Amino acid sequence: MVDTLPKKTSAEVVGKQLLRSATSVAANYRAACRARSQADFISKITIVEEEADESMLWLELLIESGIMKKELLEDLLKEANELTAIFTATGKTAKTNRNKPKEKDK
Repeated sequence: MVDTLPKKTSAEVVGKQLLRSATSVAANYRAACRARSQADFISKITIVEEEADESMLWLELLIESGIMKKELLEDLLKEANELTAIFTATGKTAKTNRNKPKEKDK
C-alpha cells in the first residue's frame, strides 16, 4: 500500500512512518512471543499495542489529509483496529495473570 502513495513529500513522510510502525508491530510481537519472563512479555506486548495504535493514526492521517480515499483504506483500518484490541486485551490478561498465584504456589 505504501508503494502506491502519490509521489509527494507529505505522502512519503506519512508512508514511511506507517511502514515503520506497522513493521514494528510484527517485530515486537515476535519478540513478545519469545519473552524470557512474564514481565518481559508484558513490556513487549505493550509496545506492540502502541505500535498498532500508531499505525491506525497514520492510516487515519492519510485519509484526513486527502492523500488517500477512505474506501481504499477501510479494510486496513479495520484490521489495525482489531489487532490493537487484541493486543490490548492480551496485555490486560497478562497483567491480571501476573498477580494470580501459580498452581504450584497454592
